[in-house]
Amino acid sequence: MAFAEKVALVAGGTGGLGRAASLAFLSAGAHAIVTYRSDREFGDLKIGAGANASRLVGRQTDVTDEAAVQQLFAEITAQHGRLDILVNTVGGYAGGDKLWELDTRIFDQMLALNLRSGYVLARAAAKVMLRQGKGAIVNVASRSALVHEGGLAAYAASKAAAVALMDSLAADLKGSGVRVNSILPSIIDTEANRKAMPGAGFAKWPKPEDIARVILFLCSDDARVIHGAAIPVYGAD
Repeated sequence: MAFAEKVALVAGGTGGLGRAASLAFLSAGAHAIVTYRSDREFGDLKIGAGANASRLVGRQTDVTDEAAVQQLFAEITAQHGRLDILVNTVGGYAGGDKLWELDTRIFDQMLALNLRSGYVLARAAAKVMLRQGKGAIVNVASRSALVHEGGLAAYAASKAAAVALMDSLAADLKGSGVRVNSILPSIIDTEANRKAMPGAGFAKWPKPEDIARVILFLCSDDARVIHGAAIPVYGAD
């Protein structure tokens, strides 16, 4: 999968999955713009990019803020003249409380991180990509969008809504040359998840690098017939 000179925006591009996706796009020849919240994490990403760091740009951006995202897209199009790819890896997790015990602030936070981020980013990207007549959008949802376990009402609802949002956007964009897909990871093998669940079976969790390859495929010309899909990435076990 070659992405030479393609312009990719990876929202949340310094997180566990976002970092893997950002590095994969850079390795494939793309220009990668990443949004981040921690200067330290972006510094680590830049070091990890090695010789490809010259094609990496970071923007400290709250992607739930529509005005901030509009400014970001204006900067991207001013510099590059286009945007070929949007990957949204921004998200949050909260679980363990029954619905009637849930703090409403947690519910609102899940909607902001898991649903509003995709809404704000995708609508901005769609406007740019429609003018180009091509582009690819991949939104990271979750297995919990389909499997609704107890104690996960806010998280599952926000991820299910995110899938519905992208499905509807895909219908809106049918025939435009702009493709939209979702991926549905199970628990990803990241440092943060290992710390949160020290007794879990890490070996069965899908690795960020493996999921990143799925993301790159969905953004590539090889996936030109895949549109409006929600792809499970649960691992083989």
